[in-house]
Amino acid sequence: MVKAYLGLGSNIGEREIQLQEAIKILDSFKGVEVTQISDIYETEPVGYTEQPLFLNLCVEIETNLNPQDLLARCLDVEQQLHRVRVISWGPRTLDVDILLYDDLIIEEENLSIPHPRMTERAFVLTPLNDIAPNRVEPRSHQTIQNLVMVDDTVKKYKR
Repeated sequence: MVKAYLGLGSNIGEREIQLQEAIKILDSFKGVEVTQISDIYETEPVGYTEQPLFLNLCVEIETNLNPQDLLARCLDVEQQLHRVRVISWGPRTLDVDILLYDDLIIEEENLSIPHPRMTERAFVLTPLNDIAPNRVEPRSHQTIQNLVMVDDTVKKYKR
């Protein structure tokens, strides 16, 4: 079993419920166990900004799936929660990204690990820091707590 970290986001529909459902679905897959869940943060959209605010969180999982099989499960979760890809970086019911997989660096046509923009995104690093502050990001060789940035647009979500 290896540890992997996933970033989840939602900005249309019942955002919090969709995140909770995604975690349940992930945990139900054979070979995947959700072991930690960060707090939820409400964040501004990035890229395409004419859309609602996001709710974001990160989860730590233990898995015996290889990275490609884990990617397939992440895409399956998105599909089960009615993800539609219309606009690049556009609104979505759910987004599930593999942020880290053990300490591997993977560059394949459909998969880049660590996630290629995670170190630029407070909406990823802030919740990841909740559950993995001492985890080393393999490209920069920095811990998550050293990479996390203060960003006023990332606010802890109040239910």
